[in-house]
Parts: sequence; C-alpha cells; structure tokens
Amino acid sequence: MSMLSRVASKIYWMGRYVERAENTARLINVNTHLLLDLPKRVLLGWEPIVDITSSRDYFYSLYEEADERSVVRFMVTDTRNAGSILSTLNMVREGTRTIRDIIPREAWEQTNELYLKAKTNAQSVLTQRHRYDYLRTIILGAQTINGMLAGTMIHDEGYDFLRIGRNLERADMTTRIIDVRSATLLPEMSEDLTPFENLQWMSVLKSLTAYQMYRRKMRLRIRRPDVLKFLLLEETFPRAFNHALRQVNGCLKNLPHNEKPFKLLTELQKKLLLAKPHELDQEGLHGFIDELQLSLIKINDSIHESYF
Repeated sequence: MSMLSRVASKIYWMGRYVERAENTARLINVNTHLLLDLPKRVLLGWEPIVDITSSRDYFYSLYEEADERSVVRFMVTDTRNAGSILSTLNMVREGTRTIRDIIPREAWEQTNELYLKAKTNAQSVLTQRHRYDYLRTIILGAQTINGMLAGTMIHDEGYDFLRIGRNLERADMTTRIIDVRSATLLPEMSEDLTPFENLQWMSVLKSLTAYQMYRRKMRLRIRRPDVLKFLLLEETFPRAFNHALRQVNGCLKNLPHNEKPFKLLTELQKKLLLAKPHELDQEGLHGFIDELQLSLIKINDSIHESYF
C-alpha cells in the first residue's frame, strides 16, 4: 500500500467525524419537531438522545437533568463531550489540516469555514427559534464537504478509506437510532395513542432522511416491520445498514492486506441477511442490534490493526 498509515488513518477518521456531526445535527432537529407534534401527556423528552450516543453516565457527571437545554448543549456545543458537534468538527479540522496535500484545497477550506461558523453561532442552537437554521448549516456544510471530496479528490486508496469511515459511522448511527427509538416508542399503547406510534416511526425515518425514500420504495403506510426492513435490509438506500456494509465491502476489495476486516465484514453481512430483523420482538431486536454494533466495533478494530 503506497499510502502512509498515518495519512490513511486521518482520512478514515475525517470520513467518520463529518458523518457524525451531520447525524447528530439531524437527530436533534428531528427530536425538536417530534416533541412539538406529540401530545403533552406523552413524555419522551431528551434523555433518549443521550442514550443514542451511549453517553448517559458521562452526561449526568456534567449535568443535573436531561432537560432540553442541557442535552442540546451537551450534544452540540459542549467541548468536554468528544461526541458533540463542535468537538467532532474540531477533530475534522485538525485532522484535515495535517493532510492538506492529499485532499482538495476547497474541501479543507470548507471544513475550516464550517467549524468557525459552528463555533461563532454556537449559542443560537439553545433557542428553538434559531436551532433549525443552525443545524441545517451543519448538515449542508457536511454534505458540501462530502460532495467536494466525491467530485474533486482522486478516487484512490485514500478515497476508499474516507468512504469506509463514512459508511461504518452511518451503519453505526442507523442501528443506534433504531435501538433507542424503538425502545422509547410509547409503551403499551392505549388505543387513543396509536396514531402517535406512527409519528415516532416517522421520526425514526426522518432522523435518517429516509421518510420520502421509504414512501417511494415501500408504498406502504408506516409500520414497525416495514420500517425495520427498509432501514436494515434495503440495498439501494444510502443510510440503510445493508447498503452501508455493501459500500465498505466494495472499498475493502480495492485495498491490500484486507483478509481480516473482509472476513469479519462478510460474516456480518451473512448474519444480517439470515436474521429477518423485522420479525423480531423488542427484546429480540435489542439483542440483535447489540450483536450488529459489536461486529462494527470488531471491523473498526481490524481496520486499525491492518492499516493504521
């Protein structure tokens, strides 16, 4: 492999962190809107957002309660949280600064500009009035970086590492959203709350910008088994778990010394296709998603061992 392992690692993590910032912004936007749509007596709140990132213990070491302001601050602007939007954009910026000769200049400038914008306007995200615009800036900024890299970077080993990082992050976030969101779906619904279950599954789709594509592909009303099938098994939707794995598969094929990560990835793909996740009950689904996430961690680790 001609690329230095340090450079490959920086590009891989650039792919992951840009995706993470975008996903976090989507998540907070959708949660803000969902809580406005649900009746007051349905208490979903903000704690599930902290759970999606597996940072509940750390959150409560910094904040008293999981109210809207605290969770939004923790997830967006709190630099003590390595997973906050500001922290991840800062890591993208620091990482890309050291590999400016590998990526197109415009992508570096866009990365720098997005971080400075996010930092300068950070306080505006705490009020609902300005939150949508702030988060939209993050989402569009991340998409601009990805678009620039796709359109102007040489599609060599470096670009493969970028795509592997992006797709592993995407697969991870898709499983986290399904896991936490399906668990917090209104427990033991009384008849009059059933319409709101649809709202929640709609919010799962919208968190992944999947609502319109679900309607186009599935042509079904929104039901749990169909949403699970679409988000986990669909081959043609970019944020579906199966699609992300297929992208990683294609990139790994181009790289040397790929035996170990490739073997782990193939095993995970088989496990996914045999599982029929849309037929699992809540407990079964939770266990299955745990297995998927552990497999993603193993793949990430084996990529580190093999290349970085």
